[in-house]
Amino acid sequence: MSATVRARLETGSEHGTETSSDKLDFDYTTWNRFTAKQRSARFGYSIVVLAVLFVSVLHLDMSLRYVATAAESLADLGSRMWPPNLSILPSLVDPLIISAHIAILGTLFSVVLSVPVAFFAANNTTPNNITYAVGRFVITATRSVNVIIWALIFVGMFGPGALAGVMALAVRSIGFIGKLLSEAIEEIDKTQVEAIRSTGSSTAQTFVYSIVPQVLPAFIGIATYRWDSNIRASTVVGFVGGGGIGVALQTATNTFKWSEALVILLVILIVVLLSEGVAVYLRKKFI
Repeated sequence: MSATVRARLETGSEHGTETSSDKLDFDYTTWNRFTAKQRSARFGYSIVVLAVLFVSVLHLDMSLRYVATAAESLADLGSRMWPPNLSILPSLVDPLIISAHIAILGTLFSVVLSVPVAFFAANNTTPNNITYAVGRFVITATRSVNVIIWALIFVGMFGPGALAGVMALAVRSIGFIGKLLSEAIEEIDKTQVEAIRSTGSSTAQTFVYSIVPQVLPAFIGIATYRWDSNIRASTVVGFVGGGGIGVALQTATNTFKWSEALVILLVILIVVLLSEGVAVYLRKKFI
């Protein structure tokens, strides 16, 4: 019996009320977060996940014999990289500028192309089911292929160089920007659209004055984030002929010039950190 119930019994006796604990019928029940059926299902899901992980490890046949020597190998690589060859810094300026231009142009082209795709892929702005299917197909197709694969495709089409890198980043980014922007369009306040439309505005005026102001902050954030991602990706496409500083890094690693590779990696790290700072500033400034 709890202290509260005992106090009430004693209080009742003092006031002449006949109250006995024998007359009280307590029904104690235990609260459980999940039912027995739910617990069994969760246990079954856990067994399935563990089984999948176990089968994956067995199928990959991963060997752990090199784990013991990993620290020694890392120390050996570090000794080859140190001291860094800072004399190559002047030669990295031009490839670094090329990588920055690749990221900027790739983001710009993707932003321009992804806007109509996003409006086709949003169920509240698409003209019909056909345009909705086309918009969703473009988003899925461009997002499902990695930027390296796109770079290889465009290197085969245009040859190695910056154009292949720009096209690879642009096409890969269409799906990313289009998907997030279409979701932002679907979440707009429809009452604002109806209010503008009730004034007799045309479709273009309704678009400009009711839809654009609502999705503009999200659009700026998405574009800024994608530009930041493309800065990093522009260093990767160079490995397959997309131009930029990735070509210099590939050359240094292929010729085992590890001291030069360290300098290039440090330069890439500094550029990525700067781009991250710029992206954060722009989001705070315009959102």
